[in-house]
Amino acid sequence: MALLMDHLISWMIVVPFLGIVILAFLRDEESIRRIALGITMVEVLLSLILWRSFDSTLQGMQFVERLEWMPTFNIQYAVGVDGISILMVILTALLCPLCVLCSWTGITTRVRAYLSLILLVEGAMIVVFTALDLFLFFMLWELTMIPMYFMIILWGGPNRIAAGLKFVLYSLTGSLLLLVGILGVYLNGGHTYDLLVLTEQTYSSSTQFWLFLAFFLAFAIKMPMVPFHTWLPDAHSEAPTAGSVILAGVLLKMGGYGFLRFCLPMFPEASVNFAPYILWLSVTAIIYGGYMALAQSDLKKLIAYSSVSHMGFVTLGIFVFNSQGIQGAVLQMFNHGITTAALFICVGQLYERTHSRAISDYGGLHNSMPRFVTLFFLFSVAGFGLPGTCNFIGEFLVLVGVSYVNFAMVLISMGGIVLAAAYMLWMLQRVALGEPSTEAAKVLPDISNRELATLIPLAILVLCIGLYPGPLMEVMNASVIHLIQSGVN
Repeated sequence: MALLMDHLISWMIVVPFLGIVILAFLRDEESIRRIALGITMVEVLLSLILWRSFDSTLQGMQFVERLEWMPTFNIQYAVGVDGISILMVILTALLCPLCVLCSWTGITTRVRAYLSLILLVEGAMIVVFTALDLFLFFMLWELTMIPMYFMIILWGGPNRIAAGLKFVLYSLTGSLLLLVGILGVYLNGGHTYDLLVLTEQTYSSSTQFWLFLAFFLAFAIKMPMVPFHTWLPDAHSEAPTAGSVILAGVLLKMGGYGFLRFCLPMFPEASVNFAPYILWLSVTAIIYGGYMALAQSDLKKLIAYSSVSHMGFVTLGIFVFNSQGIQGAVLQMFNHGITTAALFICVGQLYERTHSRAISDYGGLHNSMPRFVTLFFLFSVAGFGLPGTCNFIGEFLVLVGVSYVNFAMVLISMGGIVLAAAYMLWMLQRVALGEPSTEAAKVLPDISNRELATLIPLAILVLCIGLYPGPLMEVMNASVIHLIQSGVN
């Protein structure tokens, strides 16, 4: 047990990669699916142990592990978690078994390769959220792009090649900017890649300006912020269900996490100087994303544009530099991962039955699919922040934080919430209520027990966090206060 606790994060990193090796020796597809599910469940168990062992009263990094890797270049294998990163690790671990379950019957070709890619991106993401060495962070940041690209172009929709190339081009552009920023920090911060050391350094105003710009653009492309968002709807609409879940649920959070882990603590002066522009960009994203979602006839594109709007709340909360805003932003990242993942799984379940994502091809599903409609309704109302569901508390805290800075932004952002209610309720009306628009929609089978098991954990989280967000607030509180005290304030 001591060996497990002393190297808990390393075990979480190693298990998915060991799982890939195990899958390589299996031939039976059913066994491959079961083993992959078992491996992701081990990750869930390890994440719960991490959660239970985490001391939320401490401000610094916990479960820190360091090992000399390339001493000539001062590169280490260094990992650890604080109250912000632990939530991203748990979110990653929770969503991956659901990705395996939602692909159980939908993926019938190259099953081993597909599930191996899920395990690969899981292991890489855990490193990204725990890395305390910038070189290690960058390597695994790059690695996350590879499985997503192959998931899109090999198992995606009819326009998968174009969507995959667009995803890679945007991602590579962001990666190059990130690399420039990391090299700049290395040269100006004492020739080290140690994140904890670099955050203690003081940089000149001009250095902060250029380095902040490089990091900001890299993370803005990954989130994505308007106007760097155009790759997202295409990638979502063409990706298989699990690909969309991973992309929306976890990969987009890398951008917000990067702002919190790098931009604010390393470049406080530049963060303050750029903040007014970023805040107005965020407000623009909230309104623009909602407006574009309202115009969509494709279920996946509607959810994709809603993500643009929701991630606008994240950057809005981060760059007001107060505890309410930042706590709301972190909660919004976690909650968006839950609700958007659930919506994409629901759309995937419909697509498996009809091979159509067009809203006009449905209608009247409350008669033929009552269990599905009940859960779809819950996730949809959570998507626009109905009180009592998880998204409400995150958006509420963000707006409270923004009210201390600019109340006009609060009023404009509330327009985005109104738009979210409009497009979600209109979608529900056309998909679940009324009369079926096609003969096929009249006889669609309701979700199976396996599909129900995929959605029930997310439904429980939506309600539990919405009604009692205390545990999430407590685990991040000390880290958020430390970030504010040591950063822009």
